[in-house]
Amino acid sequence: MFTGQLLIGSAMIALTVLIHVAGIYGLLGYLRQGGALIADNRRHLDVIKVLIVTVLGIFFLHTVQIWCWAVLYRWLGQFETLERALYFSTVTFTTLGYGDVTLERRWQLLSSLEAANGIILFGVSTALVFAVLRTFLRTAAIVPKE
Repeated sequence: MFTGQLLIGSAMIALTVLIHVAGIYGLLGYLRQGGALIADNRRHLDVIKVLIVTVLGIFFLHTVQIWCWAVLYRWLGQFETLERALYFSTVTFTTLGYGDVTLERRWQLLSSLEAANGIILFGVSTALVFAVLRTFLRTAAIVPKE
């Protein structure tokens, strides 16, 4: 069962990374199309709008990824309801890990893989927010260009 968990977990990680990358490309395209990342604009409201769009976009991506894991757990018969699977997946993906709900022993490695997946993708998301903010502030001449 160990090998099966690694294969399933690896497939889920690949799926969530694909969702993340596609979503980031879409988000950046949307921001570029609106001129948010290239406009020479110094208004603070524009910085706030760009950050809200970026954070909400990333939040949506993570929500989709959490749902993917939850559907997997439900499909594996680990939870009676999708709501419970979603709760477990959210707590696991965010690495909060209350421990009040767990998988059967034969599937527990999956939760570790989901947690590792989540922490890596949250790191990528943090880097993206930083890059978007830095790009915006540079084009607005608020932060000097290197």
